[in-house]
Amino acid sequence: MSALSGWMIGLAAIIGLMAVFPGNAYGGDRDDAAHCLARTVYFEARGDGVEGMEAVAAVVMNRVASPDFPDAVCAVVEQGGEHPPCQFSYWCDGRSDRPRNAELWQQARRIARRALAGELDDPVAGALFFHASGMKSPFDGRRELVGTVGSHRFYR
Repeated sequence: MSALSGWMIGLAAIIGLMAVFPGNAYGGDRDDAAHCLARTVYFEARGDGVEGMEAVAAVVMNRVASPDFPDAVCAVVEQGGEHPPCQFSYWCDGRSDRPRNAELWQQARRIARRALAGELDDPVAGALFFHASGMKSPFDGRRELVGTVGSHRFYR
């Protein structure tokens, strides 16, 4: 077999795998709304179960709907840039944004798709902000506490 034949067989195998597994294992176009939202849900609330993940998705969607924030999911998530202070800690913490737990990543993707389709209730009653329960509130009484879901406190 010539080198060219081997190369063509390898290329055909890669194309075949791409047909079976479109996008990458962690979700296609890294700039689309579903991917931005899934990444945020995963990195901000993967340890908080479905309820906590849905609460974070609701905050992002509430911001998209608010005139005080950008009107696109990725713009909301990436607001403030990649250096602190940023809106979502995973975005500017300098760590890898590659999900490590495939099961939780798939759950985050399902929640993101449902949120974007308008199929999720708002478990945080219009909240636009949240922070980890173990940290001092950065809002100092300037925001109304809506409640706690998982390991986060939510505010509007």
